[in-house]
Amino acid sequence: MKTQQFTVVDPLGIHARPASQLVAKATPFSSSIEIRTEEKAANLKSILGVMGLALKQDSQFTLVVEGEDEEQALAALTTLITEMGLAQ
Repeated sequence: MKTQQFTVVDPLGIHARPASQLVAKATPFSSSIEIRTEEKAANLKSILGVMGLALKQDSQFTLVVEGEDEEQALAALTTLITEMGLAQ
């Protein structure tokens, strides 16, 4: 299992467009990928789950990736998140 913690820096938070990009990036991987806050968790392959977290600026979340391609999945998602300027 691999994990990475982030803090949302985008003033709009993680809204529909970046959420859909995250889901699209996560879906091809065979690993289980969750996005967790202190209160909730969601499958990163589910747009409704990600939107349901309502991540706003300064929210903290952790990606939890477990499976045979976990290292590649976490690296790809971390790159996408930082390149889009969503979180750090």
